[in-house]
Amino acid sequence: MPMLGLGTWQNDDAEQCAESVRTALEAGYRHIDTAQIYDNESAVGDGIAAADVDRDDIFLATKVWISNLSHDDVIETTEESLDKLGVDSVDLLYVHWAAGEYEPEETLPAFDELVDRGLIDNVGVSNFEPHHVETAMDVLDAPVFANQVETHPFLQQSELREHAAEQDYELVAYSPLARGEVFGHDVIEPIADDHDASEAQVSLAWLREKGVTAIPKATSEAHITDNLASLDLSLTDDEINRIDSIETVDRRVDPDWSPAAWD
Repeated sequence: MPMLGLGTWQNDDAEQCAESVRTALEAGYRHIDTAQIYDNESAVGDGIAAADVDRDDIFLATKVWISNLSHDDVIETTEESLDKLGVDSVDLLYVHWAAGEYEPEETLPAFDELVDRGLIDNVGVSNFEPHHVETAMDVLDAPVFANQVETHPFLQQSELREHAAEQDYELVAYSPLARGEVFGHDVIEPIADDHDASEAQVSLAWLREKGVTAIPKATSEAHITDNLASLDLSLTDDEINRIDSIETVDRRVDPDWSPAAWD
C-alpha cells in the first residue's frame, strides 16, 4: 500500500471528484481512498477510468458503512460498490466503524467470503481500538491488513501505532492535516520554513517517519501536488522530536459523535 493516498471524504461533487482523482493519479499518486457513505464511488471510478494509469498500478480502497454490516448486506453492497467504481475488485475493503450492524461473527466471515471470491484483496478496519482489532483477528481467516483512524501531529495515536507494529498491520491516517490546523502552528511552521516546504508537507513527512500511511483530502491541483511533494521531504531527528513533543490532543472527529447519526 503506497504510504501517501488521496482521501475523498466530502468530495461529493461528481465532476470535481472525478477530476481530482484523475489529477492525482496522473501526478503520481497510486492510492485512492473512498467509502460507501461518501456517496462518490461512481465519481472515483470515473476518475480512475479517465486517468492515464493502469488499474493494476492503483491501490484502491473503500469501506462498508455501518448499516450494511450484516453478512448478506456486506456481500450485496460490496458488489454494488464494485459496480459503481467500475472495477472487478478492490485492493482493500474496510469495516468503516465497529458500530451499527457490526457483529464480528456475522460481519467478518462475509469479508473472508469476498476474499475467497477474488472481489477484495485485503480486509481492513476503521476507527477500531486495539481490542476491536484483536477480536477481528480472532474471527477472520484473512489477516487484518490495516486500521484507518484519525492521526495527525495533534492526535499522535502512539498506542495504536505500537499495536499496529506489534500485530503487523498498517495504520492509515485520515485527517492527517488536522483539517487545516497544522497551518501556522508554532512548532510545525518553523520546520516548514527551514525546508522551504508547507506545513502540510511537514506533517505528512512526520507521519511517514512514524510508519503511518496518510490519505489527505485534496481537490485542487495545487494541494494535490503540494501533498505529493512530502514524499521528497526528510525531517531530522530533532525536527521529529519537536513534533513528537506537541502535547495538544485535538481530535477533529468528536469522540462523542455517534455514527448512527449518519444513518
